[in-house]
Amino acid sequence: MSSRRQFIMVSGLGIAGAATSKIELPVKKSGSRVKNSAIPFELGIASYTFRKFNLEDTISMTKRLDIKNLVFKDYHLPLTATKEQISETVTRVRQAGLNLYGGGVIYMNNEADVNQAFEYAKMAGMKIIIGAPAYELLPLLDKKVKEYEISVAIHNHGPGDKLFPTLESIFSKISDLDNRIGICHDIGHTQRYGNDPVKDTEKYFGRILDFHIKDVTASSTEGTTCEMGRGVINLPGIFKVLVKNNYRGKTSFEFEKDENDPLPGLAESVGYVRGILKML
Repeated sequence: MSSRRQFIMVSGLGIAGAATSKIELPVKKSGSRVKNSAIPFELGIASYTFRKFNLEDTISMTKRLDIKNLVFKDYHLPLTATKEQISETVTRVRQAGLNLYGGGVIYMNNEADVNQAFEYAKMAGMKIIIGAPAYELLPLLDKKVKEYEISVAIHNHGPGDKLFPTLESIFSKISDLDNRIGICHDIGHTQRYGNDPVKDTEKYFGRILDFHIKDVTASSTEGTTCEMGRGVINLPGIFKVLVKNNYRGKTSFEFEKDENDPLPGLAESVGYVRGILKML
């Protein structure tokens, strides 16, 4: 039996079931669910996945997947939104039982962009900014994370990215800065660059604050997003590293395939990952 099929069978999930099934967790006598102590982190959705859909559809599809954590791209909460607009959006997310934990990727090319990003995150109650800042803005970011107590996770973008293509390129610029400036590890871009995302996760674990998880078809610039378990990334290896090191951040699905109809492939991916986690 293939490892991929085994994971899905063990989880009791498939394409049809992944959208509604849940990881079985211990239950207190009161009936409230408690966290599986073996898995210290939570799954999330990067809303870039639903870039062709409005806020209500994004909330609805996230709930169908039984995932509660969201990181918003500005399609769903514009950076230019007023305080009242941000409050209204956040209220709608919370009323749906979801947690808007972060925003991004937010590009920061000047001081005004940095100021805007932190005010935006503060008004939305976000705990983390997934960012892509210019090098010269890093000292300002160092100041801002202390002032706002909001973390910044710099996103690697793989081949073609002139600023931060790899985790190494990020770490080399932030190693002497506040620990709240860290890395958002996009494992797909790491694989596309030709690096091993398992080894990079292990090597830079101490500064990884967030994950964008996906699978890709090839370890090259030609690699594209595919359903998780159908590509070339060693996904079980990555999750083993996270559990071993007691990672307590979020791991958010960023499913870039099928932008007009992402839910079937995303549901399959969620089911596959839940299968891995049950086996761990």
